[in-house]
Amino acid sequence: MPDFDISTPQSARIWNYWLGGADNYAVDREAGDAAAAQIPDIPEGARAERAFLVRAVRHLVDRGVRQFLDVGTGLPTANNTHEVAQRLAPESRVVYVDNDPIVLAHARALLTSTPEGRTDYLDADLRRPDEILPEAERTLDFDQPVGLMLLGVVNHVVDDAEAHAAVADLLAGLAPGSYLVLTHSTAEIHGEPMREAMREITERGGTPIRPRTAAEIEEFFKGTTLLEPGVVTCSLWRPDDGIRTPRPVHLFGGVGRLD
Repeated sequence: MPDFDISTPQSARIWNYWLGGADNYAVDREAGDAAAAQIPDIPEGARAERAFLVRAVRHLVDRGVRQFLDVGTGLPTANNTHEVAQRLAPESRVVYVDNDPIVLAHARALLTSTPEGRTDYLDADLRRPDEILPEAERTLDFDQPVGLMLLGVVNHVVDDAEAHAAVADLLAGLAPGSYLVLTHSTAEIHGEPMREAMREITERGGTPIRPRTAAEIEEFFKGTTLLEPGVVTCSLWRPDDGIRTPRPVHLFGGVGRLD
């Protein structure tokens, strides 16, 4: 078990708390509750993003994708990428990537695989695609389509040029027919209260967050064909849960196909 600090809140553990997980501490719950005091439906946004992941992975599997590179794994909860993919296609292979020692400690124990498929974990940083791709190639065949999953991670790269370079470099290593699945925090729904909530989490010691607009998020899909309905609040991306008018949440998401 790596050493890690439990005296300050940590983004993955706050997210775990909002998702109803048990891998969090009082300091994380306090930070999560403080954010929820600003934005009462912020935990709902976390759950909507996880539901988006399920729908997006299902869409990719339906189109023959059997490989996934999930960068910015976060703490395992329910309906992780490998669980969704291997439930539909047991032979699916998934490589998780994160550079958080807390995530590393849990991922090796919890991210299992079907006998037909394979699940692996890399301790690496989104901003170092040159390290991610060669290691992931031990598990994935980059001559075949891959689903690149970037859920709630690019918003932690506050420098625009660095963020765009990281996404573009990862896409450059993938075969045509691959997909980019990306979600990103925004302040377009809640405005200044969301910016204040993000500032408060950062001031408490959480990972800095850079909210971006829908137009700015669309720029990450350059080189892909965005699937309908484009970049929208996660709850409105092809909802299939019987809710006729899902409520907008603070995370936007989209899926793009690499041509």
